[in-house]
Amino acid sequence: MVSYVFAPPAVPTLPIVGSDDHFPVHRIYCVGRNFADHAVEMGHDPNKEPPFFFQKNPDTLVPHGATIAYPKMSQDVHHEIELVVALKAGGEDIPLERALDCVFGYAVGLDLTRRDLQGEAKKLGRPWEVGKAFEEAAPCSALVPAATIGHPDAGRIFLKINGSVKQEGNLNQMIWKVPEMITTLSTLFRLAPGDLIFAGTPAGVGPISKGDVLEGGVEGVGELRLTVV
Repeated sequence: MVSYVFAPPAVPTLPIVGSDDHFPVHRIYCVGRNFADHAVEMGHDPNKEPPFFFQKNPDTLVPHGATIAYPKMSQDVHHEIELVVALKAGGEDIPLERALDCVFGYAVGLDLTRRDLQGEAKKLGRPWEVGKAFEEAAPCSALVPAATIGHPDAGRIFLKINGSVKQEGNLNQMIWKVPEMITTLSTLFRLAPGDLIFAGTPAGVGPISKGDVLEGGVEGVGELRLTVV
């Protein structure tokens, strides 16, 4: 029987559509600049860069319908709407043809970013954690099993703020598709059941403000709603 000096935190989980079970989250990986128009928007050439990844902490997850505080220590917090991929299996050096066998399901996520702190870190050649891994930085909808919807590789992805469309694209515009993300990640990390992959955002990223209502979605997957106070 293991004893602890204090009670360990609860395992972060996501609800599952159509089930009373919850999905325990192990790690959160994010794919950078995975839509060509967003790469150009951020000043990069999408034709020359291999995929790159960063992480958020699992305890930064926020459920659909939540109200969050405007993040501390920033004057420029940006929204990035994304498809989220949830893994039921993992491993190392996963072959491309086996990658989708690892997927449990999909959700809609927001990669909230303290852009000013991220930009300062970039200029100084420092890690991005202060811009990406802060509290409530990863809102995410309930998971929809792939057994129910298959593996979406096309469909509208969008974000509205106070009813006005700010981001809009299509999953077929992703530079690196879901199997390629999984295969590449598995050469860098030992993937595991419970891992999430935030799959990149289309163009139109921009600031949020106190009082904003954010509503986003991925066609065939679901929607996500968030209020900022």
